[in-house]
Amino acid sequence: MKGTVAAAVVVAALAVALLAEVGHGALTCVEVDANLLPCAEYVTGKEAAPPALCCQGVKRIRALPAGTVERRFVCECIKSAAARFDGLKSDIARDLPAACGSPLPFPLALDFDCNTIP
Repeated sequence: MKGTVAAAVVVAALAVALLAEVGHGALTCVEVDANLLPCAEYVTGKEAAPPALCCQGVKRIRALPAGTVERRFVCECIKSAAARFDGLKSDIARDLPAACGSPLPFPLALDFDCNTIP
């Protein structure tokens, strides 16, 4: 019982520390999602090229995360958002940053492990 409580306290402390570090930049998944929303038609194959608003959002996302924790957070937000897109074309999503001329420090892939981001 003591071991379980101690483990829970450690996990809670780590979660609070992570949230505090991410919170310094006031970065939220809502902000990340809003930047990618204009890309929905493109990553589902309904548009042949990413619209200008989509590429502007990708460029803003590239500029958002300043450190490892923030980049990992943004990566997880993107993966969560991508999982909600019905009909997502994974190859188009993967190539989106290049199509916008704004490569990200991680691939846009549902199976990518965001914890490997340096």
